[in-house]
Amino acid sequence: MSHLAPSQAAIFSPSVARAAASTAKDWSYIDTWLRSIFSNSSSSSSSSSSSRRPPHFERNPETLKALLALAAANEAADDHREQLFRVEQAALDEIRAAEKDREDRRQRVEAQKQNQQGYEGEEQEQEETTIDPEILASDLLSALEANLSKDGAAALEAMAAVAAELGVAYPTPEVLGSQFVELQGRALELEDGLERVDLLRRYLDREAARAEAFLAELRHSSIFALPPDLPRQNLELQRLVKSTSSRLPELTQQVLSLEKTVGIPSVTVEDVRADEEAYLDLLARKKDLDAQVRAFAGLPPDVEAARAELEALRAELRDATERRDENFEKLVERESPVKVRRRPRLD
Repeated sequence: MSHLAPSQAAIFSPSVARAAASTAKDWSYIDTWLRSIFSNSSSSSSSSSSSRRPPHFERNPETLKALLALAAANEAADDHREQLFRVEQAALDEIRAAEKDREDRRQRVEAQKQNQQGYEGEEQEQEETTIDPEILASDLLSALEANLSKDGAAALEAMAAVAAELGVAYPTPEVLGSQFVELQGRALELEDGLERVDLLRRYLDREAARAEAFLAELRHSSIFALPPDLPRQNLELQRLVKSTSSRLPELTQQVLSLEKTVGIPSVTVEDVRADEEAYLDLLARKKDLDAQVRAFAGLPPDVEAARAELEALRAELRDATERRDENFEKLVERESPVKVRRRPRLD
């Protein structure tokens, strides 16, 4: 294999061997193609044609990929050129056949004219006026083409080229204009689509770069680093799982035996609902009792001491009430108007 380095080790993997064989086949195809190209372009000797092969330092996957693409494009161009040559050859043969047929008809008409030169009168005039329509159309087109100006010939050639490119059989300026406008609209739509695709590609590249940066940060960050004793923990967990799995049938048997001996009561949905309602009632009663207990907060735990403190608070309440009433009466007397008593008259 000429594309491999001499110091490369032997290949033992089947997949690598298949890849190497495919690469060798591609390089063989490229060498043959290059020899055929350079042999057609120059008449050199076999030694010089063998020197046209790429050197060893250029035999890499990138060069092989580029040469394969170039060879495929060259073959496609050769096929297109061959098809175009065949079409042109067929068109030329048809034109030559038509020219030959037209020339034969013209010769036959001239021969008939020469043979009928002896006749006079009305028959001679009719024979002289009989003209082949195809010959007349050909002569008329030739005359028009010969008398066209330079700008007119260029415009006619441009119109014919546009009609051939668009595939219009009977071109007119209106039809060609509408086709051209439609193609221009499609071109604008394609440009808009390309801009959108390019915008999406840039967005995907940016997101991919952010994801790669985040992945690199995760790889180099100490927060997400694996603990050093992770293999030991894994082994311990595996041993624990194995031991528990081995004891699982025994534990299951013990549970079954306990169910048979003790008997687990069957619980229904109604029982669970009744227990829930009882629990909610107890919870509401507890809240009420807590509210009542909070009213006696701050009292000493001794009953007699609590009663004494309660009586003292009641006495303070009575004193405060009496002071409030006295102050209210004084306020009323002060704010009430004083009535002047009239003395009786002494007559």
